[in-house]
Amino acid sequence: MEHIGLIGQPNAGKTTLFNALTKEEHLVGVHPFTTSQTVSSVAFIDDFRLNKLAEMSKSKKKVATSVELVDIAGLTPGASKGEGLGNKFLGRLREVDALCFVLRNFEDESILGNSNPFEALMELELELILADSEAVTSMIRRREKAARSDKSELKIVESFREIEEILNKGTPLFKANLSKDMKESLEGAFLLTLKPFIVVINIAEGDIGLKLDEVDQIKEYITGHGEVLEVCAKLEMEVSKLEEGEKADMFEGLGLGKGATSRIAKAAHEILGLRTFFTTGDKESRAWTFREGSTAPICAGVIHSDLKRGFIRAEVINWEELLGFGSWHAAKTNGKIRVEGKDYVVRDGDVMEIRFNV
Repeated sequence: MEHIGLIGQPNAGKTTLFNALTKEEHLVGVHPFTTSQTVSSVAFIDDFRLNKLAEMSKSKKKVATSVELVDIAGLTPGASKGEGLGNKFLGRLREVDALCFVLRNFEDESILGNSNPFEALMELELELILADSEAVTSMIRRREKAARSDKSELKIVESFREIEEILNKGTPLFKANLSKDMKESLEGAFLLTLKPFIVVINIAEGDIGLKLDEVDQIKEYITGHGEVLEVCAKLEMEVSKLEEGEKADMFEGLGLGKGATSRIAKAAHEILGLRTFFTTGDKESRAWTFREGSTAPICAGVIHSDLKRGFIRAEVINWEELLGFGSWHAAKTNGKIRVEGKDYVVRDGDVMEIRFNV
């Protein structure tokens, strides 16, 4: 399961969004540092494709994919040096697979902090740059000591010094155009400004559907590096409390699309290179997450290691094509179920049955 860390300035709407996505009810307040400890929970992803397949197969059980969200205490200027509570949790951010910046884009006199999302992003980014710079400096010192007895460490030290110089200029590593070799040398460093990220702009209810200059400014800044989504966290949290059958109509009526959970999950999948395949039947319909470019045996292993070990073949059809026939049996009778071998690269939206022998 992928882990996504929610970060933002105090009272930007992180915990409100966290509650909306996870259906939990952690304390939300207008004073700074209402979130004073790291909280994590699982958010299940509502995928309309899975819903349609479960309906077609009359499945007794439906299992969605999920991500684990980590709500980090608000970061303030100086967090990397111990200001506020942020420094306490910067280490926790190194453990997540992706970051989700939550930025406030509405005025509220009772809330401290920056209501300009671009400026807030720059302030947060600076804290991550400073934290990365400190981490790299520490690694250089350790490697220099190791180089006294192992000269091969000198090349690594040289690479880290290049990274240190980039960070000291105030440049986040995602904008540094690092070479593939350089990125590989940093894989074990868990640097924050190299992590994939999403930007969620928390807007006021009255701004839903409007074109916002601040949003365009952020999109231009991170072009090619991350996803930008506009979300009204307060409304999302209110709708999340409704019964499942009421949610879709309410999301549509309020102009919230398919809701924040599916939108953020889709964006996270994109930046992490994740895709989804399905299995369906009368007992269960289930969504499975896999890395883009994975072959059929690897995806079979996502279901169970025995399926990978004893893989013979995969029977495959696109989810939409399958729905058109109304059942797996009808699609097979019409010769539309493809038989694929070990070299088949699974596609997003494939519905599969795995044949194996152990």
